[in-house]
Amino acid sequence: MSSPFNWKLHGDGRALPPGHVVAPNERLTWPRTIGIGAQHVVAMFGATFLVPLLTGFPPATTLFFSAVGTLLFLVITAGRVPSYLGSSFAFIAPITAATASHSQATALGGVVAAGALLAAVGLLVHFAGAKWIDVVMPPVVTGTIVALIGFNLAPAAWNNFQAAPVTALVTLTAIVLVTVLFRGIIGRLSILVGVVIGYVTAVLRDEVDFAKVADAAWIGLPQFQGPQFDPAVLGLFLPVVLVLVAENVGHVKSVAAMTGQDLDPVTGRALFADGVATMLAGSGGGSGTTTYAENIGVMAATRVYSTAAYMVAGLVGLLLSMMPKFGELIATIPAGVLGGAATVLYGMIGMLGARIWVQNKVDFSDPVNLNTAAIALVIGIANFTWVAGDVSFAGIALGTAAALLVYHVMRSIARVRGTSMEPASPASAPAGVELEKSVQ
Repeated sequence: MSSPFNWKLHGDGRALPPGHVVAPNERLTWPRTIGIGAQHVVAMFGATFLVPLLTGFPPATTLFFSAVGTLLFLVITAGRVPSYLGSSFAFIAPITAATASHSQATALGGVVAAGALLAAVGLLVHFAGAKWIDVVMPPVVTGTIVALIGFNLAPAAWNNFQAAPVTALVTLTAIVLVTVLFRGIIGRLSILVGVVIGYVTAVLRDEVDFAKVADAAWIGLPQFQGPQFDPAVLGLFLPVVLVLVAENVGHVKSVAAMTGQDLDPVTGRALFADGVATMLAGSGGGSGTTTYAENIGVMAATRVYSTAAYMVAGLVGLLLSMMPKFGELIATIPAGVLGGAATVLYGMIGMLGARIWVQNKVDFSDPVNLNTAAIALVIGIANFTWVAGDVSFAGIALGTAAALLVYHVMRSIARVRGTSMEPASPASAPAGVELEKSVQ
């Protein structure tokens, strides 16, 4: 049996005829493959670094585990699923809350717990199939959970924005304008370009301190930190697993649709791989990972789905993470820039929930769907909190639980009573979506 990483050269490896795509098990010439791999690093760069900057984690450490996670993902999926594992936005709220109420190490314990549960779900999907995911998490539930995560973060965006309103406004304006002024890769990287423009503004306004950059070495390992486990914060992190499941399933289905390959058999592997990568990241001081839609955009533009390019991207990310001076430079991005970017980012996460509803034609004239979304969103946005002894459940956890409970209890009663308004043959379209698509 040949190695899954023994990529075949597509054609002459130099040009793609119209209608052709480079499959995951193929590649172009190595110089072209290396160039596309480096482009994937640029594509995930802005979003991956925003998460540690917003949560207080070391950027270089997050990049290190992102790169290692990507390489592991490629191995576990046997080179069949092209993907870069960047920082998941779904972890921002629970990490921030856990760090504020306990410690950063405790937050890392929550990341590890979420990764372990995701890995367990991956094993279940691998052996039992993925159909049950659509039953437990129909589009109205998935969309609601994604939406409440984004809107729950709104106060955090404002806290950063008001730290330097002028810089934040410049950053926000730049992101908006770049999105509509440019096509192709620049338009898809509007968050990254906007952050660069905001950063230059912050430098001109003397809001950036370069002292740590000057003192940092050029080569060295990133800063590692071990996790601590506290049951009091686990309730904050477990709902994130539902979003990660939706993101990974959506990613696999997207790649399958674009390449014409049947990737259902490796869906469980993809979930398990992301779970293992997230556990590894939390064990060493990095943020949880997920598949990235920015890289889907690069693949769609280049028509190159080769996992060889992602192997290159993982290696490039690993090399960058071992440059402390580079990590310290990223860490100098000030609050005003983060506030401008987060205003767009968090709002887009919220609206991506609505996008799931629209794409899956969720019928809100059905009172079951309406109540599911209405109750869960208010709980999430208002950040309802329930304290049970030493354990505290905040808006995202309670909102997620409410979405699942309200939907399934109301739907079951409506079916028994004959009052259900659901269609006779419900749509089977996947509810999965990738949060990181919001940076495009």
